This record gives sequence, structure tokens and C-alpha cells, in this order.
Amino acid sequence: MPHQQTLAEWKAQETAVRQRLAGAGSVPRDKAATLSGMEFFEAVFAGDLPSFPIGETLDFIPIKMSPGLAVFQGKPMLRHYNPMGTVHGGWFCTLLDSAVGCAVHTTLPAGKGYTTLEINVNMIRPLTNAVPLVRAEGKVIHAGKQVATAEGRIVGPDGKIYAHATTTCLIFEQASA
Repeated sequence: MPHQQTLAEWKAQETAVRQRLAGAGSVPRDKAATLSGMEFFEAVFAGDLPSFPIGETLDFIPIKMSPGLAVFQGKPMLRHYNPMGTVHGGWFCTLLDSAVGCAVHTTLPAGKGYTTLEINVNMIRPLTNAVPLVRAEGKVIHAGKQVATAEGRIVGPDGKIYAHATTTCLIFEQASA
């Protein structure tokens, strides 16, 4: 993150985003194919397109999208725990996959889509619901015509890093309906 922000600032940003977002749902493929990645996210943040259903399931939302960058914010909850009493690795992976994948998506022109080919996640410290919020920030490393790579990290408002990841995404022509 460019500078460390306070928990209060993170909560205020989340409140402002939630006021603009529409409910969760999916975008018709023919509609998505007509938008560039940035146009897609601008429509989501304006409430013109639905937000991401996985975020409702796992308690995270998009906070910011700009070319080559995606930031999501999540609340670790007891329902995300594994049997050992910490947040399940799948929660880390899903949050990071969303951030790095959407960072790639921001770079795509209309008519292009992407899918994750691989993601490598390193969880470097446990996460519990005692941490009030975390952010996953994804940044594009390379965006080519067929392949893109990105990196990301999950951080707390105190600057602690909980996990980091790299991904490779396949870029393809997005078929309209």
C-alpha cells in the first residue's frame, strides 16, 4: 500500500463503496463482452452492474480498481475458520484470486476475458476474527495478448502481511451470447 491507513479510514472507504454497489449477481455474457475491464468495474462501482456473489458468501467487497490494480477488503469471520481455529486457507486463496484476477481484468479491452491458469499462495501468518479487516491488493506484473501475470498480498490495517500470491491468467476472446 502506498501509505499505511487507519482502520477508521478503511471502514469509511468500505461504507462509501457499499452505498454505491448494487446487489450481487452475474452480468450477462453479451453485456460483459461489450465492456473493457475498466468500463466493467466503473459500472460495478456506479451500481449499474451487480457486485460479486462470492464476496457476499465470503464477506469481502471490492474497494478500488484502476488500470493494473485491484483492492478488495474482507472481514475474517468465525464461519471462515478451519478446525484448527484460524481462517481457512481457501478464504486467503479466494480473496487473493479475486484481487490478482481483477487486476488483470482492469487491463483488458472490450471483447477479451480471462481465467486463472494457476495461483500460488503463501500464507505467512495465521488470520483470526481478532483482525478486524484485511485488504488484498493485486497488481499486474505483465499483461500480454494471451497471458498475464500478477502478484498480490493480504495486509492488515497495521501493515502486517498475512499472505502473498502470484498468478498466471489466460487471456481469450470473450464470446457474446
